[in-house]
Amino acid sequence: MIIEQIYTSCLAQGAYLIESNGEVAIIDPLREIDSYIKKADALNAKIKYIFETHFHADFVSGHVTLSEKSGAQIVYGPMANPTYDVIIAEDRQEFKLGNITIIALHTPGHTLESTTYLLKDEKGKDHCIFSGDTLFLGDVGRPDLAQKSVNITQEELAGILYDSLRKIIMPLADDVIVYPAHGAGSACGKNMMTETVDTLGNQKKMNYALRSDMTKAEFIEEVTDGLSVPPEYFPMNVMMNKSGYLNIDDVISKGNSPLSPAEFEIAANKHQATILDVRHEKEFIKGFIPRSIFIGIDGNFAPWVGAIIKDVKQPILIVGDENRLNEVITRLSRVGFDNTIGYLKGSFEAWKKEGREIDTIQSVPTNQFETEYKTNHNPIYDVRKKGEWDTKHIKDAHHICLSMIHEETDQFPKEKNFYVHCAGGYRSVIASSVLKMRGFHNLININEGFDAIQHASLEFISE
Repeated sequence: MIIEQIYTSCLAQGAYLIESNGEVAIIDPLREIDSYIKKADALNAKIKYIFETHFHADFVSGHVTLSEKSGAQIVYGPMANPTYDVIIAEDRQEFKLGNITIIALHTPGHTLESTTYLLKDEKGKDHCIFSGDTLFLGDVGRPDLAQKSVNITQEELAGILYDSLRKIIMPLADDVIVYPAHGAGSACGKNMMTETVDTLGNQKKMNYALRSDMTKAEFIEEVTDGLSVPPEYFPMNVMMNKSGYLNIDDVISKGNSPLSPAEFEIAANKHQATILDVRHEKEFIKGFIPRSIFIGIDGNFAPWVGAIIKDVKQPILIVGDENRLNEVITRLSRVGFDNTIGYLKGSFEAWKKEGREIDTIQSVPTNQFETEYKTNHNPIYDVRKKGEWDTKHIKDAHHICLSMIHEETDQFPKEKNFYVHCAGGYRSVIASSVLKMRGFHNLININEGFDAIQHASLEFISE
């Protein structure tokens, strides 16, 4: 028996390959599926099943394309309602894979169709669970993502999740291994550990939501407390996972269209396209096409695209390294953004070489900011997440999380200069690009972010 966790850091997502006696199962595959087929071929094995733990909101799964290419059957748990052919497993239904058995355990709460898959080894012993978004390491799945589509409150879903954990998962042996669908950094939970594999016994000790003396009322209160607003693209990803989607090869082919600066400008105007600049933030601040949005490919790219651009159908034009174009389009498609319509041939240098209009972002190092701020006391806007802000921030600074930048632009001053910072300089440039696009040209980005600012001789407080 082989179990391989295939972890994608930018989505904090774990897919899984299981092999036994020449048969393979894939759990929660990503959109680009060729690697799974190659791995199965290398094992001289055939993909038999594709197990989906639920309808994912934070990414588009590769189950439909993988099924088409491999002939494998897609399996969902009870209450799933996709528009394509699948096996809807009954609770406790068994699936044979070589010499092992995989059992579908219906564990609703994160969503109503959420299912945990229990793997029994060749001797019939409970070996591990693939817990999807039902159980994370250090946390459990947020119960608010499915409430609108099923006309149920997050508190009711949290109560259902409590029962699923206590009645189905926690009675399993302590040595059962937990393989979750996500790790730290995912928007599907609040307090996930950086580790991606653990034992159930350790989770019973470490995970606040698995306390043995926890009442249902306490669980509901703690699990629903402090939930951030889910990104607007989440429901669109759910619908794509339910209804199917374009083949990723077609998405890449459409986006791989080189455009001269003149053609690029025409396409941007004709299609009202978003110009997405994926270069490094240090390159971007020195010069960019006016009204571009910066989201660097080397950062937490796909989730921030979803949070900032929001509409998966929005036409997108790319500015960046042509050698990484396929990577950019692929990572966009992972979160459902399939409408890339071309890229700027020659990148920004081609635009600049023709003498076309460019914009820049005023940016200062920490020592210069510290000196200036002590004199001018211009407003400071911290765009980190709430947890980062609560831990420590500059006294008198204002907090506007980057994910809410569009909704909170009226909070920024229109006349007086102001500073923007994040933790290390990536998110503040995203924020600055959005604010520039919205007409704020009086901002000053702080290069190194709070990682450097916290060592300055300023006053800091915690919430």
